[in-house]
Amino acid sequence: MASPDRQTVDRRPMRQSRWQALWLVHSRQRSWLACLLWPVSLVYGGLMAMRRGLYAAGVFKAHRIKLPVIVIGNVVVGGAGKTPTVIAVVNHLQAQGWQPGVVSRGHGRHSQAVVELRPDTPPEDSGDEPALIRRRTGAPVCVAANRVAAANALVGKHPEVNIIVCDDGLQHWALHRDVQIVVFDDRGTGNGWLLPAGLLREAWPRRASDSPTADLVLHQHREDAPAPPLTSAPGATAFSATRRLAAQAVGPAGERMPLHELRSHRLTAVAGIARPSVFFDMLHAAGVQPELELGLPDHADATGYTALIQDPARTVICTEKDAIKLFPLLARVQPALRPQAWAVPLEMTPEPAFFNALDDRLEGLKHAP
Repeated sequence: MASPDRQTVDRRPMRQSRWQALWLVHSRQRSWLACLLWPVSLVYGGLMAMRRGLYAAGVFKAHRIKLPVIVIGNVVVGGAGKTPTVIAVVNHLQAQGWQPGVVSRGHGRHSQAVVELRPDTPPEDSGDEPALIRRRTGAPVCVAANRVAAANALVGKHPEVNIIVCDDGLQHWALHRDVQIVVFDDRGTGNGWLLPAGLLREAWPRRASDSPTADLVLHQHREDAPAPPLTSAPGATAFSATRRLAAQAVGPAGERMPLHELRSHRLTAVAGIARPSVFFDMLHAAGVQPELELGLPDHADATGYTALIQDPARTVICTEKDAIKLFPLLARVQPALRPQAWAVPLEMTPEPAFFNALDDRLEGLKHAP
């Protein structure tokens, strides 16, 4: 329960659709509303199965890129840790001698065109998650509504790239993939039902006849929480990963401050992610107790952060994803009127066996013509 002197704004994303807000709270329940929506979920599931079947039969074409492709995504809605997984995988590939490039749809951006990210690309043109991936990895990133177009553009502009990592896109069957990584968080598969009666975007576990099947399944959980049961699928191997907040927060100019030193500040915490309460709870576990907690919609535009920079007496603490939009706003404020702002990175650490399995999958692709 919040302490009496701490004001708490709704910790769920504002303007959430009603069904998503419900399942963020009751993700494992089959309530009367879930039962009411279950027939609709059967229709949705039938359409998804039909679409996948058309790709498997060759009616719809899955386009092959001349490079190996890893697709990383989730089969549940609401943010399961896909972006931290992309960052971890890209960093690992770089350490192994690969030259990865990243493609993404770029959710929340204002354009559908193909855009190659540059250091000065505005987040409204790139999307916040691709901008964060580029910042954390240094890898080239292209975004487009059509991930095949993004991949082709990336290959054309960066001949040094020898492997593509697709941020999201498990249900984007138009892009052929060589390896799939399916990410789950502590919610698992929720109540096991498809949208809109549950959290699932597609039936899980997949059947052995489904093509392509998942290669690797990664279950993320907080470092201070017990690992949830692993949910795998035919042809897939399941692994676990821990996530925690970094010990140091990062400022707009790259300066760093130990997270524990922020405990004495008048803090406003903001999280424009699918589940803001996850960030707030992790702050509390680290001993950081903000006076105000503000949950914004996932991929909120920059205007949602404007009110946060009006009070120089407060210190704003946010996720790295929020910092993509918040920090540039601070640069427009006169230094004397500018509040402090700090982003807290999320550290996601898969068990070593996960990367060993990924390397084994890629070994046969590394020297392929």
